[in-house]
Amino acid sequence: MCGIVGYTGGRQAGPILLEGLSRLEYRGYDSAGVAVRDGSSLAEVVKAKGRLKELSEKIDGGRALAGTCGIGHTRWATHGEPSQTNAHPHVSGNCTGSGSGPVESEVVGVHNGIIENYQELREKLLKHGYSFYSQTDTEVLVKLVDYYYKKYKMGPVDALAKTMVRVRGSYALCVMFRDYPGEIWAARKDSPMIIGTGEGETFAASDVPAILKYTRSVYYIGNLEMARLTPGEAHFYNLDGEEIEKKLTEIKWDAEAAEKGGFEHFMMKEIHEQPKAVEDTLNSVVKDGRIDLSAVGLSQEEIRSISQIYFVACGSAYHVGMASQYVIEDLAGIPVRVELASEFRYRNPLLKAGDLVVLISQSGETADTLAALRLAKEKGVRTLAIVNVVGSSIAREADDVFYTLAGPEISVATTKAYSAQLAAGYVLAVEFAYARDEISKEQYEDYIRELRELPEKIARTLEDKERIQWFAAKYANAQDAYLIGRGLDYAVCLEGSLKMKEISYIHSEAYAAGELKHGTISLIEDGTLVIGVLTQKELYEKTVSNLVEVKSRGAYLMGLTSYGNYEIEDTVNFTVYIPKTDPHFAASLAVIPLQLLGYYLSVARGLDVDKPRNLAKSVTVE
Repeated sequence: MCGIVGYTGGRQAGPILLEGLSRLEYRGYDSAGVAVRDGSSLAEVVKAKGRLKELSEKIDGGRALAGTCGIGHTRWATHGEPSQTNAHPHVSGNCTGSGSGPVESEVVGVHNGIIENYQELREKLLKHGYSFYSQTDTEVLVKLVDYYYKKYKMGPVDALAKTMVRVRGSYALCVMFRDYPGEIWAARKDSPMIIGTGEGETFAASDVPAILKYTRSVYYIGNLEMARLTPGEAHFYNLDGEEIEKKLTEIKWDAEAAEKGGFEHFMMKEIHEQPKAVEDTLNSVVKDGRIDLSAVGLSQEEIRSISQIYFVACGSAYHVGMASQYVIEDLAGIPVRVELASEFRYRNPLLKAGDLVVLISQSGETADTLAALRLAKEKGVRTLAIVNVVGSSIAREADDVFYTLAGPEISVATTKAYSAQLAAGYVLAVEFAYARDEISKEQYEDYIRELRELPEKIARTLEDKERIQWFAAKYANAQDAYLIGRGLDYAVCLEGSLKMKEISYIHSEAYAAGELKHGTISLIEDGTLVIGVLTQKELYEKTVSNLVEVKSRGAYLMGLTSYGNYEIEDTVNFTVYIPKTDPHFAASLAVIPLQLLGYYLSVARGLDVDKPRNLAKSVTVE
């Protein structure tokens, strides 16, 4: 949630901050603001409610602000309603009104995260003469830094360290001190932040796309660490104030990967990038006709020692776990549990030796998933992360890492990251099955061939998008939709339903088709849209029977099945076909039409596809 950008160097900071914020707007778009210093004691603070364009118009794209050192923020509201006053940056001075304009404050800061004990801290600061103009926890945090800075008079490192010890919660914090012109100071706990360096300039950002245009050389600031940024240099410190060494990492993505590339929306671009995301992810571990998980960290002997697998994730990543559960249990014969990360650590899970906890997260920063990882490690259980971002918190802390190679994903609604994660789940299923002698060498080779064919089949599935666009336009005024399926198809329905509700705002639900008679069928009335997913041969007839049941009660039916099952047309009103593949891997194809349906419904309803209301890309707070 929320996006941070910082810059210090030889160029005018304003345009660079706005450029970076535009690439982070998927992280929050309730309000935005910047603060720029020109070397004097004043910092120019400008904030605006609404989308980033409101701020950009105020400052002429950043050109109206003098100064070569600044910080910026795009907000997704947690504490305090979206407003100009609550927008970041916040200042330590006792301002009134919006907190915008030239300010003489000792400290100016931006923050991503949640300070859990902010009310207690606010009361403390009130007693020491501070007053507050906003409803945010960030203003409390900035003023606490100011309090310790003035009290101990030992410099920014000590002020930040004492603040970090005092607060509870999560934060990525960037501040500028009046006494240190041309410098930005950063601190981090549980919320993402990277530091980039170039020739004579240094950047801070919540995510890689913000600075890809300027540098690919980044540092990952660790938990409970601080950084001092000066033009062209970054220095890092631990909580004791001791300087520590950091390894510089080169980002492999190019700047074009974070652009729309001619598509109207990032989501549609990313839908079309799925064949490459799946192919690249598979190629990273499938070599010379066999699966090689040595880079992941799993040997065949270690695979044989695993007695149970837990998939722990949130949102779409949780749906990946659901699909992977069916495939791994069927192929490898290992018991699999799928857990919501937000619930996992609150029910005292009965983890034991021989278990493997697999954490799935695109960003590698998802707060609940990171907390689940730490719980598993506390209990001494082996952990494996499936993540898309190199150097992310989950990647750094897990015992082993399976990197998906989806590239930067900008749209809030995930598509290509989901497909790449699903491919990783298939790879684990096939390798676990072979290592445990559950499948023969011939079956192993057949499954690998099927996996290799998935990218081309995904591309063929995308060719049917015009028909889905027509159907979406026809049904754009739907109020409710229900997706039904059995087994793996039910897992696909969960993801398809999420896509529909999060970007088109149509109330949609996914149900295991066999559960219809246990209450759900009472919701069906004339014209209700029901989508049946039918890719599993042994469950096909049963799901058709469920579709007949709802049709007799007035439902309008869409069927999604594999080529060859043409008898479905006698039952449903509209049919979408996907290429034939091994049923274990059908989810990778079946999800494509549902992604497209969600997209086209959103467009037909005139909504902002990439920035759905109340949602942000990476949930880095509980």
